Amino acid sequence: MKPYKPKNRLAAEDYINGILKGDRVILSRAITVIESNLESDKKLAKAIIQEILPLSGKSIRIGITGVPGVGKSTFIESFGKCLITQGYKVAILSIDPSSQRSRGSILGDKTRMEDLANAKEAYIRPSASGDTLGGVANKTGETMLLCEAAGYDVVLVETVGVGQSETAVHGMTDFFLLLMLAGAGDELQGIKKGIMEMADMVVINKADGDNVRMSQLAKRQYENAMHIFPQSESGWSPVVSTASSINNIGIDVVWKEIQKFKSLVDANGYFLKNRNHQRIQWMYNNINEELKHLFYGSEDISNELTVLENNIISSKISPVKAAQNILQKFKESL
Repeated sequence: MKPYKPKNRLAAEDYINGILKGDRVILSRAITVIESNLESDKKLAKAIIQEILPLSGKSIRIGITGVPGVGKSTFIESFGKCLITQGYKVAILSIDPSSQRSRGSILGDKTRMEDLANAKEAYIRPSASGDTLGGVANKTGETMLLCEAAGYDVVLVETVGVGQSETAVHGMTDFFLLLMLAGAGDELQGIKKGIMEMADMVVINKADGDNVRMSQLAKRQYENAMHIFPQSESGWSPVVSTASSINNIGIDVVWKEIQKFKSLVDANGYFLKNRNHQRIQWMYNNINEELKHLFYGSEDISNELTVLENNIISSKISPVKAAQNILQKFKESL
């Protein structure tokens, strides 16, 4: 049986030309190819990426995370509109949580960011996280490259705010923004120390109405908390501010701080060093992905795993021994 090949695919050159012209429809179709697990699409994706790579990398990549209910979508819409008014083109890559049972996802950000979705200077791409560690879409790094080649100056990557997704997004962006709420109990509870250490900026969102005083109090608490963390390798001292996405207050402050950060890391060489590290990590991520596909894609391995599962359940073999056996069989098959 011949492997399935979609009929509506274009040639790699057509995708590349469309991306470079800023055609959002072609960009979306190219990202679909990038995200596909079909073998034919993988070859096509590699051809696209290889040509696009030298034309990418010119944006500022910003990771945005926050606790559920913090108003990430509202903040991103206000922030995106602020950037557009200053002449920037903005791409928003929103990683939606996929159901581990149905493999479905919400993919609702285009409805939550209606104004931004209708702006020709903005591009919103919701992606299902699938089974990637931490809920981060497997191909987000490649998608960023395509958006940069299409002319987007700022790329925002929104995490689901759950589990280890923050770590993964921090590892592929230049600036990491943490959104928090005031008046929801102890401000420092429920937030991991590791996430606080990663943050280049903390923004207390929804600082409006009766919540203004509580937001200022939370701001002081976070400023005190940030002082206990060691100095970042970038040389940047994390800042804390308040904002009201609904009233569009404090949004411009966030961009000013990001610009200060960019000037600093450009001057001290950290920006390029970090980007080079990301490229190397991207290689290892792809190696891990291909090894996983090679292992679990083997029919012999799949059959043997079924046997081992039954033997583990019946206590005929330990999980550790089973793992050693299947890995030894895999090595012998290479």
